[in-house]
Amino acid sequence: MPSVSEQSHAHAGYRPASDVSIKVENVSITYRTAYEKIPTLRTTLLRLGRREKLVREIEAVKNVSFQVEKGTVLGVVGANGAGKSTLVRTIAGILPPTEGRVEVVGRVSTLLALGVGFNRELSGRENVILGGLAAGLNKMELEEKYEEIVDFAELGEFMDLPMRAYSSGMYGRLAFAVAIHMDPDILLIDEALSVGDAKFRRKSFDKMRSLCAEDRTIVLVSHAFGSIRDLCHQAVWMNKGHLEMWGEANDVVDAYRDFLGVKEDRTDKEDL
Repeated sequence: MPSVSEQSHAHAGYRPASDVSIKVENVSITYRTAYEKIPTLRTTLLRLGRREKLVREIEAVKNVSFQVEKGTVLGVVGANGAGKSTLVRTIAGILPPTEGRVEVVGRVSTLLALGVGFNRELSGRENVILGGLAAGLNKMELEEKYEEIVDFAELGEFMDLPMRAYSSGMYGRLAFAVAIHMDPDILLIDEALSVGDAKFRRKSFDKMRSLCAEDRTIVLVSHAFGSIRDLCHQAVWMNKGHLEMWGEANDVVDAYRDFLGVKEDRTDKEDL
């Protein structure tokens, strides 16, 4: 298999900075998590049951570099715990890199966890308005987008109910509808198209396909190989925090599939 550097230049290449929407440069992300050490009988007696708290450092992303040109749809693949979501959250500006830097040019809309950012005590309508204001839309733009979001989410009268009354599927439908209707230059999606029934998933996939044709920059994290092939121009494969491969989407999917030792079947196309 070619090295990361060979893949990068052979398949993606570098363009002038003005053509780049996202640039990830030597990014490493290390976070610290505390956990309690289970005491032995002896230490329990000595410390009267107090548990010793330890801190563990986790290197979630390790020295990753790549860039995404304007209008490119980039897929991100890898096993659970490979660093995919951590990397995309850093691109979104949610997690600061420990080392390196990320440059993003344009308005960003994120769908990284369904319903995150919604206030459960407010109605769907109120949450959409707040989300639009946060995205920088003016009153006229908000009124226009609101109707588009309501039509897409198909929640009807539930839009005026507190979101604590929503099912997880309703949360997901509204979150997806809000994210894709904010006219983003850059759209970051982390495995979000599996919400709702089959009809809504099909509509979501078709909407994603239309966005991909509008020269927007999209980063899509997915376990569905068929979706990566159908929607993405390029892909990166994350493996234990490292960038294993970066190149044409089909080439990356083929290499990752070979690594896993799995064959392509109909389940590849079901959910993102």
